[in-house]
Amino acid sequence: MQLFFQPDLDSNSTSVGFDKDESRHITRVLRKSTGDVIHITNGKGLLFTGELGLVEPKHCEAFITQVEKLPVLPYRLHMAVAPTKSNDRFEWFLEKATELGISTITPLLCDHSERKQINWERYNKIVVSAMKQSLQTNLPELNELTAFKDFVSYQAKLKGLKAIAHCEDGAKEPFKDLVNSEQQQIDVLILIGPEGDFSTEEIAFATEAGFVPVSLGTQRLRTETAAIAACHTLAILRG
Repeated sequence: MQLFFQPDLDSNSTSVGFDKDESRHITRVLRKSTGDVIHITNGKGLLFTGELGLVEPKHCEAFITQVEKLPVLPYRLHMAVAPTKSNDRFEWFLEKATELGISTITPLLCDHSERKQINWERYNKIVVSAMKQSLQTNLPELNELTAFKDFVSYQAKLKGLKAIAHCEDGAKEPFKDLVNSEQQQIDVLILIGPEGDFSTEEIAFATEAGFVPVSLGTQRLRTETAAIAACHTLAILRG
């Protein structure tokens, strides 16, 4: 199944139009023609079935024939991650985390961050593409780069499981044990630091705000590897 993304669709929509790029993909790459069936999502959990009416290289239209509300995952994962110095590695994380079913991604600006700016538009395109490729109907929310203390201070007021993964010595709870509870629906927020790890001050600040120090295993992991390990752990245990 080929999945298209049109964020403006809702349950009352009866037709959908495609821009030049999507229309070129429909006609030149997929070789679709009038009457062919396609599938579209609005990124908010709805899956639309459409029948192509107008098929032209620069503009295609389809009539909506069916709308489905697909079930949501039994968890919500918000991951706040410091972007890596290598942009390719962080973009790889965005793609794979989306495939695994992440809900929200917040790039973090930390004391030891080597990347202090991001290209939000490019990152969001990667997330949208990964959602379509993995045939999901919920688009992860991608936030702007946020300062660590501002983020932690705001999140401390919200409910849910909050964790911080770091490399300093000290008592840590295995992440798998933290999330493997009997709750039917679980909200998890985990902080993943930069290549130089969180600073001692940041770890203390998060801990005082209610974030539980966690371990993702015995090995020391790269930033993007740690993030994917956390995504996969939650997907396996609760998905």
